[in-house]
Amino acid sequence: MAAPITSIQRKQLTQEEQQQEKLNELQTLIAEQQQSLNKILELTAELDKAGVLDAMNAMVKAKDDLMGIAVSQVSREPMTNLINNLMNTAGILTSINPEVTESLKKAIASGIQDAELYKGNGDKVSIFQVMTALNDPNINRAVKYGLDFLKGMGKGLED
Repeated sequence: MAAPITSIQRKQLTQEEQQQEKLNELQTLIAEQQQSLNKILELTAELDKAGVLDAMNAMVKAKDDLMGIAVSQVSREPMTNLINNLMNTAGILTSINPEVTESLKKAIASGIQDAELYKGNGDKVSIFQVMTALNDPNINRAVKYGLDFLKGMGKGLED
């Protein structure tokens, strides 16, 4: 009968054997991904021909200068005003019920569509036509909405 195994010794690979194993794994991976690697090489060749790689290389080398320029441009008053206005606009839009903005969007689109139909006639509008137009329920509804909007806006301006 055979002698019992009392200890297990792992085979320690030498540095050269480890490198050879890694090279074999890399060769296998390259062989499996040949088509993808060819596409990557073609893409980088086209980018190099177009000068994109040189431009990117120059940008990476000048990253500190570029960041300084970007920061100085963003910190100018017109840009800070733009950022503040965008944030305020986003705040307004988030405080409005989406159903209200949806109905306003539809109403504005409908109004623009109707206005485009009648824009080319060149007729002048008289005061009498304006007064009689208020009898039209659609015009009256829009004018009332506008007046209510102005009233609410005026209340808001009071604060």
